Amino acid sequence: MTRDEIFGKIQEALVDALGVDDDEVTMGATLVGDLEAESIDFLDIAFKIEQAFDFKIEQGELFPENVGQNPDFVVDGMVTPDGIAALKDKLPHVDFAEFEKDPEISKVADVFTVETIVNFVERKRAAIASA
Repeated sequence: MTRDEIFGKIQEALVDALGVDDDEVTMGATLVGDLEAESIDFLDIAFKIEQAFDFKIEQGELFPENVGQNPDFVVDGMVTPDGIAALKDKLPHVDFAEFEKDPEISKVADVFTVETIVNFVERKRAAIASA
């Protein structure tokens, strides 16, 4: 499956889950800022991705969970270097380079774009194929 084919399936899933138009779902579109996804939508997105690609997504595998609850990872509203390292370790499909420049916890959602989901699916499919 090509990257474009993966994007097409993800685009369909996001249109269905979020009620947005096809042309809004671009590779650079952020889930929260551009597509207006809310926290409850992330469960639906993960479910639709599982259906589209016929694999299971473990909790915390596609999107982070409870980062803000860990006092070692967030201090005064800023994600600590340990927190960033934990995010990178748990979410290798996400590019945190821009976020690292201003790691305010409220901005972590900005790194989740359509492209991060495409990256996730590519990595997941490769891991399944090599297993």
